[in-house]
Amino acid sequence: MTPAPIKPIITLDVLNQVDIRVGTILSVADVPSSDNLMQLRVDFGDHERTIVAGIRKERANPREIEGRQALFVVNLEPRKMRGVSG
Repeated sequence: MTPAPIKPIITLDVLNQVDIRVGTILSVADVPSSDNLMQLRVDFGDHERTIVAGIRKERANPREIEGRQALFVVNLEPRKMRGVSG
């Protein structure tokens, strides 16, 4: 597996705009007609959110991450992917 290249340098002002939070993954479901996308239901303590992530091929069983915590950027602009809003 080849590591992804490092992205361009950003300023501290840009970094301060990114809202990263720990969330607990409540459920993981397939996204119909996608080979790579999974639909995650994530609890952030003060709210729950649906997040679409390209993680299907990263593990033999993507559902094994249910109940685990991970970091998420919560202030990305929402968009639909394969008909699922995330």
